[in-house]
Amino acid sequence: MAELDDIIHQPLRLKIMAALNALPVSAGLEFSRLKKLTGATDGNLGAHIETLAKAGYVSVEKAFVGKKPQTTVIATAAGRGAFARHVATLQEIIAGRQG
Repeated sequence: MAELDDIIHQPLRLKIMAALNALPVSAGLEFSRLKKLTGATDGNLGAHIETLAKAGYVSVEKAFVGKKPQTTVIATAAGRGAFARHVATLQEIIAGRQG
């Protein structure tokens, strides 16, 4: 059986990746939307996004809309693949298949 991904397995990062993977490829979510979806604080969410970005699982785009900064988080191809493998491993565990 494949191993669970330690980076994704953390509860907040799992929520972030689940939310991003529900979107079409190349689509992302604004930081404020992710904050609402996950219930995280700014600092906590930012730290977990940074961990995912360092792993290559998400990309972070920063822009200004009017005079306000806007941060958008997008799942990368590597992140989508890692999430799919993680979910498949969870499904194997649920189904009781152990190699």
